[in-house]
Amino acid sequence: MASKQTDKERCVLVLQGGGALGAYQGGVFEAVEAAGHSPEWVAGISIGAINAALIAGNPPERRLERLHAFWDRTSSRVPFPAPFADGWGRRLFNEAASSIVAMTGIPGFFTPRLTPPWLALPGSPEAMSLYDTAPLRKTLLELVDFDLLNNGPMRFSVGAVNVLTGNFTYFDNRERLIGPEHVMASGALPPGFPAVMIDGEPYWDGGIVSNTPLQYVLDSREGKAPLLVFQVDLFSARGMMPRSLAEATQREKDIRFSSRTRLGTDLQVRLEAMAAAASRLSARLPESLKDDPDLAALLAQACDDPVTILHLINRSEDYESQGKDYEFSRATVTDHWNAGRRDARRSFASPRWKQRNLPERGIVTLDLV
Repeated sequence: MASKQTDKERCVLVLQGGGALGAYQGGVFEAVEAAGHSPEWVAGISIGAINAALIAGNPPERRLERLHAFWDRTSSRVPFPAPFADGWGRRLFNEAASSIVAMTGIPGFFTPRLTPPWLALPGSPEAMSLYDTAPLRKTLLELVDFDLLNNGPMRFSVGAVNVLTGNFTYFDNRERLIGPEHVMASGALPPGFPAVMIDGEPYWDGGIVSNTPLQYVLDSREGKAPLLVFQVDLFSARGMMPRSLAEATQREKDIRFSSRTRLGTDLQVRLEAMAAAASRLSARLPESLKDDPDLAALLAQACDDPVTILHLINRSEDYESQGKDYEFSRATVTDHWNAGRRDARRSFASPRWKQRNLPERGIVTLDLV
């Protein structure tokens, strides 16, 4: 029998990367908090790492305020409203806004380098990146309390890629002291941003390998408690057939950075089903086979404590272009925030959510909007 005691679940926020689209996660967080699901663990990649730091590095009463402060600052380069709500007029506005950002940078985030890469000394940051992210470090130190992030009750995990080895690494406050450089490394997407040095090793954006930390969360859980995972994706794996070169570029980006989240969760469900079958089979095996190492390997894949994953996926608007991940206009950032809040509220209003039971074991995935 399933249990109704869903209040025993530990809440986890899993935040995908996606630049300007990350405002969607701010809206989701607002609705999640309002619904009483305060996260105990936040894990992020790229812009998701920044949002995660703003959440974990502030007391509950200041988290939403700090998120708004960051997104208000980053959208201040193009603060005026869009003259068109949708259609080609809005697309032209968005493309103009993304061009402004590409040429002038983002307040509190990054600035264009004065020296062109081809004139810079080989091996220097100027030779390997188009923008300087020093403003982001100042913003993080201003808006994030790293003492609280490291010593507070909330677990914090961000992923990055070692440039030299190509290996994926997670920086977790349960294992090391976290500073602004770990957050910046998770979002150092080349060739725009320079690699970030940590312990003498250079790191790039984690989205190069995987744009979602879901697998890390499932593999590194602590304790014996059911999990409620809010998987907040910024790129949708599903979309329409492109009709132009610009749309083809956008679609390719959607597919590349969606990280096939559903494929990953479906694989976890299948692995759990196999482990459950192995468990049932082991009960019927003779004692001489109970200690077989192959059986132990199969049983080790079991998810003894239940995991519920609620997918929340930012859907592309018709007016968005291939530059949507660096289109930081105030109008579009506000639209993304509102969309995240709306999608989360719609999910919580769904009968499937209201009537859900806590499963005894295994992974349950919910797509409600």
